[in-house]
Parts: sequence; C-alpha cells; structure tokens
Amino acid sequence: MFSKEESASLRKEFWTCFGKSFPRKWILYNTKIKGLSFKFVANRKNAMICLDIENPDKMSNKILFEKILSLQTILKEDYLSEVIFEDSYRLENEKIIHRIYINHKDKFSIYNKNTWSSCYNFYVEVMPKFELFFLEYKDIINCI
Repeated sequence: MFSKEESASLRKEFWTCFGKSFPRKWILYNTKIKGLSFKFVANRKNAMICLDIENPDKMSNKILFEKILSLQTILKEDYLSEVIFEDSYRLENEKIIHRIYINHKDKFSIYNKNTWSSCYNFYVEVMPKFELFFLEYKDIINCI
C-alpha cells in the first residue's frame, strides 16, 4: 500500500513521463463544445481514453450523446472498433455522466511502472484516431 504522498508522487511521475516522452498538443478540453472533453484516465486498475459529456444542462448532455451515438457505426467501422458508449457512467465521485471510451486491454496499474510503457503506446495509438473522428464530425456533433 502506498501513502497519499507516495501515490500522488507516482501519479505525477506517470503523467510527467508521458508528457515528456510524447510531447504533443492533444484536444482534451479544447473541443469548443461546452461540456464535451477528451480525457486520458489512468488509475490503480485500468487505463482508458474517454470522450466525456458533462454539460451542466442535462438536455444538452442528452442531445450531444445522441448526436455521437448516431455516428456510432462510423466511429466503430472507420476509427475505433472497440469503443464503448455508456449513457450512465458513474464516476468515482458518484457523478453520473455520458461517456464514450476505449479501455486499455493490457494489465495496467499506475502504481506499477512496468505497465506504463504499454499504456503510453495505447494512448498515442488510440487518441489520434479518436481526435480525427471528432474533428471530421465536429460540425454534426455541435449542431444543437
């Protein structure tokens, strides 16, 4: 078990190493669509890449999710075949959001440095495909 300080230090080291090893400007929160953001997730059990819908306006959330859901076939066939759509994804803080995501298939823990390399490779292989899909269909997604 790690202390809070050790845990925080390892998480910081994980993200710092990722940023230094793969210096690139990712879209992340800069989607230009309120409440829609890409996220890299890494924790003690798994890693994933997410497109989260968290607009304070529930109706906007629903519309955004349905717009992306309407593009599901294109996303799966042309970009990311293993993408998962969850209408009600529960975050660790118990908040319920709409989440579209891809899980890292290899065994991973942010507390095991031996698993970091495969996670980084997953991130740099999958995120550009997710971003490309978003950029190509942004006008459809943003049409509210």
